[in-house]
Amino acid sequence: MITTLAVENYRSLRRLIVPLGRLTVVTGANGTGKSSLYRALRLLADSARGGAVAALAREGGLPSTLWAGPERIGRAVREGRYPVQGTVRSGPVSLRLGFSGDEFGYAVDFGHPRPVAGEEGKPSLFNLDPEIKREATWVGPVLRPAALLSDRSGPTVRTRTAEGGWHRSTGDLRPYDSMLSEFADPQLAPDLLNMRERIRSWRFYDHVRTDAEAPARLPRIGTRTPVLSADGSDLPAALQTIRETGDSAALDEAVEAGFPGSRIVIAPGDGRFELELHQHGLLRPLGAAELSDGTLRYLLWVAALLTPRPPALMVLNEPETSLHPDLLGPLADLILTASRDTQTVVVTHARPLADALAAGARRHRVDLQSVELIKEFGQTEVAGRESPLDEPLWYWPKR
Repeated sequence: MITTLAVENYRSLRRLIVPLGRLTVVTGANGTGKSSLYRALRLLADSARGGAVAALAREGGLPSTLWAGPERIGRAVREGRYPVQGTVRSGPVSLRLGFSGDEFGYAVDFGHPRPVAGEEGKPSLFNLDPEIKREATWVGPVLRPAALLSDRSGPTVRTRTAEGGWHRSTGDLRPYDSMLSEFADPQLAPDLLNMRERIRSWRFYDHVRTDAEAPARLPRIGTRTPVLSADGSDLPAALQTIRETGDSAALDEAVEAGFPGSRIVIAPGDGRFELELHQHGLLRPLGAAELSDGTLRYLLWVAALLTPRPPALMVLNEPETSLHPDLLGPLADLILTASRDTQTVVVTHARPLADALAAGARRHRVDLQSVELIKEFGQTEVAGRESPLDEPLWYWPKR
C-alpha cells in the first residue's frame, strides 16, 4: 500500500507531501490543487507505461506545467510587507513526482532537454519535450542508499543484483523513456518488474460521460469484463460479469440502496448486451438511453467499484458529479466496500460525501486519511499543517 505521495513544482503543487491511507479523501475549494494532485497520480501511472513525457507534452510541456511562482516566498512577502516578485532560478528546472509505501518507493525527476539538431541541422521540433533526468526505486518508505533497488541517471541505469551488487546498463536509455518500461527484466531486475506491474494495475475514473451520446448508453457486444473501461462503454458486460463471477449480492444491494424497489437486468440480443432498469410501478424496463445522467453515473460507479479484479490503487475524481444528494450515502458505502480490497483515493467537492465516508470508515474501522487542500500565495498546501515536521518523511534522489 502507498503511504506517501510527493510532488514538487507541478502546477500549484510547489512542494506537497501527503500521507495516504487505505482510503484517502481529498477535499478543498475550487482552485486549491485537487485536480493537480489527481493528475500527478496519473503521471506516475503513465511512467510505468512509458507515457509520462508524452502526457506532460500534451499539457504544454514544462513551460506550462511547472510551478509558476518564485522559488522561495520570504517572510516579508507572507506578512504582506513586500510584493511577490520573480526570482532567478538558483537550481536546475525540476518537476518531481514520487510515492512510497511499506514495500517500495519510486521517484522521477523531469527537466529541460538538451537542445539537439533535427533535419538539415535545424533545431529539433521536439526540443520542448521534457526529459527524465533521474529515477530511483527503493525498498521501504524512505529513500536511503542502502535501500536502493534501481537508480537511473541520464541514460544509464544500475539495478541491484540478487547478490547485493550492481548491474549497469550500457548507457543507451533514451531521455524520454522510463526505466520502468525499458528495464523491467525478470532476470536482471525482478523487483523493478513487480513494481511496474503493480503501478500498471492502477485505475483512474474521471468524469465518465453520461450525456445523450455517451458510450454507456449504447448496446455493446458483450464479453467477460472484470474491469470497467475508462469511458464506461462496456457497462452492461461489466455488470453481468459481476453478476456471474463477482459479488452478485453486493450488486443487488447497491442497486436497491440507490433505487429502492429496482433491479437491473442485462438483456442479450445478437451478441450485444443492453442494460435494463426494472422499477416498481413501471410496465416496462428502462433502457440505458432513457436513464437520467445521475442514474447512469451511479450504475457506472457500481460497475467500477464492485470489480471482480481489484487493482492495487483506484483513484476517483469528483465521483459525486450529477448525483442527487440521496445517492451520496449509497456511493459512500460502495467506496468503503471497494476499499476492503483495494487502496482508494477520492477527490471530491462534496462535503456530504466526505462526511459519509468518514462516518462509514469509523463504523467499519477503515484506515482513512482526510486531506484538505488550501492555497496560499498561489501554492497548494495541506490545511492545518504548521511546519514540515507535520508531513511524512521524504527524500528526493539527487541529480
